[in-house]
Amino acid sequence: MFDIERWQEIFETLRKNKLRTFLTGLSVASGIFILVILLGFSRGIQNGVTSQFQRDASNLISIWAGSTTKEYKGLNPGRQIHFKNNDFDAVSRKYATNIEHKSSFYTIWGGLVNYKNESGNYRIQGILPGNQFIENADIGQGRFINNADVEGAKKVAVIGNRVKRDLFKDEDPINKEISLYGISYKVVGVFFDPGGERDESKVFLPLSSAQRAFNGADNIRNMMFTLNISDNFDEAVAASEQITKAIENDLKLRHIVAPDDTNAIRVYNTMEEAKQIYTLISTISAVFWFVGIGTIIAGVVGVGNIMLIIVKERTKEIGIRKALGAQPMSIVGMILQESVFVTMFSGLFGLILGLGLLELVGPLIESDFIKYPQVDFNTALTTVFILVFAGALAGFFPAYRAAQIKPIIALRDE
Repeated sequence: MFDIERWQEIFETLRKNKLRTFLTGLSVASGIFILVILLGFSRGIQNGVTSQFQRDASNLISIWAGSTTKEYKGLNPGRQIHFKNNDFDAVSRKYATNIEHKSSFYTIWGGLVNYKNESGNYRIQGILPGNQFIENADIGQGRFINNADVEGAKKVAVIGNRVKRDLFKDEDPINKEISLYGISYKVVGVFFDPGGERDESKVFLPLSSAQRAFNGADNIRNMMFTLNISDNFDEAVAASEQITKAIENDLKLRHIVAPDDTNAIRVYNTMEEAKQIYTLISTISAVFWFVGIGTIIAGVVGVGNIMLIIVKERTKEIGIRKALGAQPMSIVGMILQESVFVTMFSGLFGLILGLGLLELVGPLIESDFIKYPQVDFNTALTTVFILVFAGALAGFFPAYRAAQIKPIIALRDE
């Protein structure tokens, strides 16, 4: 705590150097302001990317069948791989303890759907109940496909909100019948998808029903699994990569595919992409910190220069203080107080201005990859510590110089 006389002394010193003090303070304030804005947008980028991943499960493994590109065990390349129900069942059983949600798919692309006089082409997918969680689909009306629908191959359908608007307009679709290539299905639910209208242009059927209706036998197009993951991101990525590789190897063994044939069975792991994206975000954040700290250092150098000038101008005063018995540490403390005061006052002004601008402008930014730019409490607290450290650092060398002044020399100074 400063006493009142010390406050008056600090203000008087700064008043005499008001132009230098203003310019130096502006430099510090602008440094903190730039740092806050950069860190706010760094968080905004992170929020935006996270929201993109939340459109679908972020711990998702997708598996697709392709054609072989290499000869293996006497089998020629160009062989088309077809997944069956038992492939999905084998993977589900073997990795049951690791799997959170699962679904296999039988897909009709651009299937014709009719209701009364309305019609449209939509993706028709035979699925299992776990697909609701895989796609983060929210049920707006009715219910989703359940196990009883799959076991009984029931002719029920869950439609996307886009399909509802196109075919039913303002009519309630629940328990109404739609026609898929002349086969009637009762609508039991309407879903919303965070991916938007493109992902809401789907019609979900029980997998067994879709396979029977469209001569799919026991064929499936692809399969998806979400994994139980650790709270530790690095551990989650490592476990996900390990399970992904194991599933890929198992399926290659089942279908006699060369281990290094990457086209025959394609496995996509969102955790691997998440790792790359978050590494990039961390790099961007580090660059922003570097730029912001660099700007603050420029301001700190300015504070150091002005304190050197102040020490020079107060040489005689410092000599008198020392002649009257002032200890070197009291001289150092005097200069450091003034330095920290200038830095803290200017820096807090820049901090408040930056936070205020983010609060005003942040909600107005509409971008898929930048959402809610903001600076959290811990980051704001970190900048305060940086301010204190910067102020002390800026004043240390001038203070040390002041403490080394000999009284006899100082008193001769003109």
